[in-house]
Amino acid sequence: MSKPLRQRLTEVSASTFKAERALASYMLAELATLPFETAASLATKVSVSEPTVGRFCRSIGYASFKDLKAHLRSDMGDQPWLIGDRLRDLQVRNRAGEDQLMRGLELEMAALVAVYEIAHSPSWAAVVKRLATARSVFAVGFQTERGMAQIFVNQLQYLRDGVELLDLAGGNFSQVLARNDKDAALVIFEARRYSRLARELATEAKAAGIPVTLITDPFCDWGHEVADEIFVVPTQFNLFWESTAQMASLANLLVNGVFMELGPEVEGRMNKIADLYGRFTGHVGSAEAKPSKVKTTESKDKN
Repeated sequence: MSKPLRQRLTEVSASTFKAERALASYMLAELATLPFETAASLATKVSVSEPTVGRFCRSIGYASFKDLKAHLRSDMGDQPWLIGDRLRDLQVRNRAGEDQLMRGLELEMAALVAVYEIAHSPSWAAVVKRLATARSVFAVGFQTERGMAQIFVNQLQYLRDGVELLDLAGGNFSQVLARNDKDAALVIFEARRYSRLARELATEAKAAGIPVTLITDPFCDWGHEVADEIFVVPTQFNLFWESTAQMASLANLLVNGVFMELGPEVEGRMNKIADLYGRFTGHVGSAEAKPSKVKTTESKDKN
């Protein structure tokens, strides 16, 4: 194989065929767990037929899904697959009882590895640079992802000015779409079932010349059409509800990247914000916050 699997999947992820996009996006996000899949289990998770999985593998140069997994192991080289000796022992002891949480732990650890791999992709550096230098940065999340965007904005505000959580109540996204200044960046957190607003906002922002970064799950087959960059995060961990916890890990890595990009100059802003919080709100164990006294006209007259 002249190209590694990750590169082949990345190229196909922008395909015009929905099934190919879905399979490529899912595989990219779940590379670390693909060795545990079969063609049938993969077909079920991506909502395609088992023969479609086989045809997809052949279309990107592999004889079968089994052949693809064999090359994946070669591509991964000496990377640690999942867990160290202590957790491996726990795995063996629990596997006999079919511990479902143990399986979830395996998947979550593999997902965390995948998230850190995203942070080494070429598009990652471009997004970090934009978030550090754009005049304005906007973030938004819909439904349960709203909290992810809020955390991301709150953390980024400690490092730089001009960071806002998009207002959903206004119903028009004028904060970002009605701007005259296009020196801005938009980050969208979204997972299925996807809000119609997420796709429409991304489409409008991109058309307006505002770069869009979409952080989403492996099932989003429309992201490449509307976003400048798409970071696909694993969300299936053998739990009742799909988990977007790894989106928070990816957001933390973005904030860390911005911190490294800005350098020591952020210390002054961080200290100022910490001081403001201490004066207005305060922390546990610290002296009670006392707002600054403002001299009134009456007090001035007395003096």
